Amino acid sequence: MKNCITCGMPLEKKEDFALGDENAKFCAYCVNPDGSVKSGEEIFNGGVQFFLSVLGGDKSFAEKITRKNMSQLPYWQEHSFESLHGDMATDEEFQAAMARL
Repeated sequence: MKNCITCGMPLEKKEDFALGDENAKFCAYCVNPDGSVKSGEEIFNGGVQFFLSVLGGDKSFAEKITRKNMSQLPYWQEHSFESLHGDMATDEEFQAAMARL
């Protein structure tokens, strides 16, 4: 199974892929209507909202989980942005959060 290279979302069906292109490396949520990749801040904020809605908890914890998730993706190792720098979830916190999805 493929995953989005900017947020890690599993790409399982055609509508999960950017612009419905099953060869795309990005999910439908991480691109603009013209196919360009959204900014790191936009994708980070989307991740925070996702983790808040699925895991509950507080915004600070959702930010730490999102930061840990995104920092592990090669795309962000080459395209750093301000919100990636800050408190990050521990490996144990991250694994526990992923197990709850």
